[in-house]
Amino acid sequence: MASAKPDFTGPELCRLTACEVVDLLHRGDVRPTDLVQASLDRVAQTTPAINAMVTTCPDRAHDAAQEADAISLLGGLPIGIKDLTPVAGVRTTFGTPGLADHIPTASDPMVTRLETRGAVVIGKTNTPEMGAGANTFNAVFGATRNPWDTTMNAGGSSGGAAAGLASGEVWLSQGSDLGGSLRTPASFCGVVGLRPSPGLVASPGGDGFNAFPVEGPMARTVEDCALLLDAMTGLDPVSPISFPPVEGGYLAACRHDAGQIRIGFAPDLGGLAPVEPEMAQILSAALTRLEASDITVDEDAPQVPGINRTFRVFRALGMWTSYRATPERITSRYKPTLKANIEQGRHLTVDQIAEANLTRARLYETMRRYLERYDVLACPVTGIGPLPVEIEYPTEVAGQPCEDYLDWLRFAFLATLCGLPALSLPIGRDARGLPVGLQLIGRPRGEARLLQVARRLEQATGFKAGPIDPNVTHTG
Repeated sequence: MASAKPDFTGPELCRLTACEVVDLLHRGDVRPTDLVQASLDRVAQTTPAINAMVTTCPDRAHDAAQEADAISLLGGLPIGIKDLTPVAGVRTTFGTPGLADHIPTASDPMVTRLETRGAVVIGKTNTPEMGAGANTFNAVFGATRNPWDTTMNAGGSSGGAAAGLASGEVWLSQGSDLGGSLRTPASFCGVVGLRPSPGLVASPGGDGFNAFPVEGPMARTVEDCALLLDAMTGLDPVSPISFPPVEGGYLAACRHDAGQIRIGFAPDLGGLAPVEPEMAQILSAALTRLEASDITVDEDAPQVPGINRTFRVFRALGMWTSYRATPERITSRYKPTLKANIEQGRHLTVDQIAEANLTRARLYETMRRYLERYDVLACPVTGIGPLPVEIEYPTEVAGQPCEDYLDWLRFAFLATLCGLPALSLPIGRDARGLPVGLQLIGRPRGEARLLQVARRLEQATGFKAGPIDPNVTHTG
């Protein structure tokens, strides 16, 4: 069982929020090198229990900290980078045996952007192989465990990022999301994860016009998430779909009075996917508690048929595109589930792709009109909470069988298909003491308003945002 009130015995600096630490850096009350050492100490303290930060780069981090500009946006704050994102001179494996010893010579442009704005890369966070899967494990580093109960999984594919944040290894961490890879681990580990609109965080990848996979910020609070989003964004021609952030930045927008908030609540998105009774009760109770003089909640599900079929077509197409661009010495060692996804992409027909494009356009129009009435759509992140770490994915949810390891992630598909920003916000804990997140889907390119709403709801939930010591539990 998870502890009712988890303790924190890490360095005191690690207990602070990112915004608090950056204020200290800007005032000169703490040095970046102090933060690097605190982060490394906490990683060493928690790694045996959770295995979240699988590669550290202490020399590189100390060198960067000594040269950090105190008046930059992040001022020398250490951050985590997911092991799908290249960092120059740092082992970057993508969680796959064929790249187990890969050390890139150049960083992803997003990493360079972060470092220019004062981020110090402390290391790489764990991911499932090539980011495929919502349970973070791979043949290179093994499994990442949930800090709230180490017999449970941390979600995926940004599971290392979420677990490291929850346990105080870093103050901010970068993740990525296609089918909930930011949102699921954020929910499971009790942190905030934002999937931004495609193009807001410019990163070229191998398929630059693909609007489905995105990079995004993860943090322990909504304000901290907005701060990292500010550091990640910027119009950059390395991405053909790049667009500029809002004037004044997302942290400033987040802190504005949200005014009147109207939430549309869809408990199962009109029957899109099953939800465990306890999960349904927790989410419904949370929405009831959130109602206030400035917050109205209406149960109102948008009509969005065809989500599952359409998402699977685009995901399979992306898998096949990536496979064709990846050397055989790497792809030949992929896990069976990843190979199966690739084969699905190989056999897509033109008619399937055309129908998916038309359905996607209809879904977007439905959501555009829906979000004219509401500030956000609230719905589950997943219909089930964390499972034992050894289980790759649930075979059923609420008594309904799962087709495969994607089936239980259907609530993530809508925002991805429509290119809408979506945030996982901690709103409570289940009977086991494990965190539960609420998914908030915002208007097209509406990150500023989404963050405003999320911050107001965060204030109303009372969820403990501070880091915890891993709750090391044992089965049997």
